[in-house]
Amino acid sequence: MNLTEAVVGEEYIVKEIQSDDEELNAFLLSLGCYSGAPVTVISRKKSGCVVSIKDGRYNIDNDLAAAIIV
Repeated sequence: MNLTEAVVGEEYIVKEIQSDDEELNAFLLSLGCYSGAPVTVISRKKSGCVVSIKDGRYNIDNDLAAAIIV
């Protein structure tokens, strides 16, 4: 399942990032989002969701959330 299907408030472990875009992969790595990292969906919005990765909160769009497999 990906982050668009994740339950709000539940912690998940990232299994993989499904993207061929090197910039996107580098961006997620800089946030601390990589295979084995814990991630929690804090809230949902129409255009995306707010996630907690490590000690930060980030607003990501639905396309990016769909690329993060948990």
